[in-house]
Amino acid sequence: MESITVSIGRIQSTSGGIVQDNTREVQFQGEELATRTEFGAGREGGIADTRGVTETLYKAADGKMVAHIEDWSHWEGEPTIYSLHAVTEADLGPNGRFEALGAEAGFGRPLTLDEALVTPEEED
Repeated sequence: MESITVSIGRIQSTSGGIVQDNTREVQFQGEELATRTEFGAGREGGIADTRGVTETLYKAADGKMVAHIEDWSHWEGEPTIYSLHAVTEADLGPNGRFEALGAEAGFGRPLTLDEALVTPEEED
């Protein structure tokens, strides 16, 4: 296990270049299991490297799994927000909150037919 330090909170810069940093550090013993980045949408609907979310999965020394989320933007005036979430194996599995991160960490599996079917509510 290694000492891990992550930030929580937000950083935002003004049009004049002033940076307001309202982050705090969190330290714990653990190991990094996986990380992934999903880029945001650009003006024409394709992916762009100016906004996105980076998720990192950690297993703490006490066995607890946590996801560090960096919701980032390179646009002036838009904040970068850091958060830390307790994660269960269900969150990392099919249709879980962190399914893609779970797949990256080896928790994934093929979906069953029932999991893959679109429900009538999703069609609207």
